[in-house]
Amino acid sequence: MGSVLGFPGIDPSDAAIGARLKHWREARGMSVEDLARRLDITPEEERRAEAGRSHLDSLHIGAATTALRLPLWALVSDTRAY
Repeated sequence: MGSVLGFPGIDPSDAAIGARLKHWREARGMSVEDLARRLDITPEEERRAEAGRSHLDSLHIGAATTALRLPLWALVSDTRAY
């Protein structure tokens, strides 16, 4: 992504995954700190991921779906995969 005035841009797919991650974390009643621990990242990295300012790789997405008891599609799509 490009930048404006030296600020890094936000990738739309990272922003969408981050918004879904925050939605499901809150729906499950899990704290940022608890989810970050389960993903083996810092709480600040977790907050940046939820804001779309950090990219979660496939291992982190898989760990998040396991921790939140979700099917994979719940973080990568708004449409059910089945």
